[in-house]
Amino acid sequence: MKRTPPRTDLHGPRVRPGGTAADACAVAAAALLVLAAVLIGTHLQNRYGVLRVGRPPLVGDWMPHAGPGTPAASAVAVAVVAYGPPLAARLPWRPLLLAVWGGALAWTWSLALVDGWQRGVAGRLTTRHEYLQAVDRFGDVPAALRDFHAHILIGAPDNWPAHVAGHPPGATLTFVLLDRIGLGGGAWAGAFVITAGATAAVALLVTVRRLAGEDLARRSASFLVLTPAAVWMGTSADGWFAAVAAWALALLSLAVTGRRPAWPGLGAGLLFGLTVYLSYGLTLIAVTAAAVLLLGTRRLRPLLYAAAGFLVAPAVFTALGFDWWEAYRLLVTRYHQGAGGVRPYGYWVWANLACTVLVVGPATVAGLRRGGAELWRSGRAAVLRDPATRLALLVGSALLALLVADVSGMSKAETERIWLPFALWLLPACAFLPGPRGWLAGQAALALLLNHLVLTGW
Repeated sequence: MKRTPPRTDLHGPRVRPGGTAADACAVAAAALLVLAAVLIGTHLQNRYGVLRVGRPPLVGDWMPHAGPGTPAASAVAVAVVAYGPPLAARLPWRPLLLAVWGGALAWTWSLALVDGWQRGVAGRLTTRHEYLQAVDRFGDVPAALRDFHAHILIGAPDNWPAHVAGHPPGATLTFVLLDRIGLGGGAWAGAFVITAGATAAVALLVTVRRLAGEDLARRSASFLVLTPAAVWMGTSADGWFAAVAAWALALLSLAVTGRRPAWPGLGAGLLFGLTVYLSYGLTLIAVTAAAVLLLGTRRLRPLLYAAAGFLVAPAVFTALGFDWWEAYRLLVTRYHQGAGGVRPYGYWVWANLACTVLVVGPATVAGLRRGGAELWRSGRAAVLRDPATRLALLVGSALLALLVADVSGMSKAETERIWLPFALWLLPACAFLPGPRGWLAGQAALALLLNHLVLTGW
């Protein structure tokens, strides 16, 4: 017998039809932030050269272009705008999950192919800063892990490429493993990142349904597909990291709301442990994990299972000779040896947020405004009962994690890819918006403009 998951929408979803003027003001303010980041950033870069990006606040170059993905991306955008919301409302749940994954795949692949196969997919992860440059140095994995710390600093002999040095070795080992099973090279790496990264949309949908109810999950589905973030999900490795973190949170939501927390709890813990060895910054996903625990049943058993699973990755990497804390200490030094030591904090601490606006789009800005209004209107008890405020709290936790990363000063520029694991969790705020088709069109237009006017770094 099929088990029906527990409902959290005790009083039904609340999507308020008014507030369009306030939405417009929020979007206008976000647009002004982006404009300021572009104008001030361009001046700083042209005069002083300190930003180290080609098209402030983004890493990329101004290059109007089209490619084989242009007609496909346009067709996907039109189809999702026209048919996405009604299909999301009517499809049975499991077919909807498959449809969301398929739509995210089509959107991300088509945007990547706007730059062409070689430049947009096969060559992205093979440049001198990327992980594939170091795959051959992991012939003996235990020896490479024991020696990993010795090659982090710029002055060290045979220092790692920037992205290898800037991440724990789990990131590079992803591509080492692909190579070992016969899927070596940039084309397979790009295909893997896009295919795996697109599953993040499914993980978000599962989590929102568990914690805020199926109606709000369905309202967010089309926005999880047609997101500007897909410009960087294909083919940045951070898209893969985002998917791992998203599934860790999805499994945790299943553990804290279901009757059998053992397997999802252990799975969540295993993936949380892996995220820590994919990116140092992903430790901040703990903020959103805490929100999932708060919105769940608050039983102790799921947390115990998750804690047991979490210990596996640290135990394995430590046993093989990798010291996470020592590597992070050396990374901080390496960061300030390179562009991070030149890029001005005073610009990036707010320009990073302009990058985020471009990643999540105007609909998310308006949705965040509405989510904040829901939390403002609700009392403390209502937060844990009402589906709209529960969703607002989940989304707000991701925004908080993103702001902590921003203030830390370890994310000066490149946040259009680095913050993908957090930015994706802002997208469900679009469920608060009435009249989704217009907002979806805005999301698609922004993504298409970015991808066709700027040759992004990822």
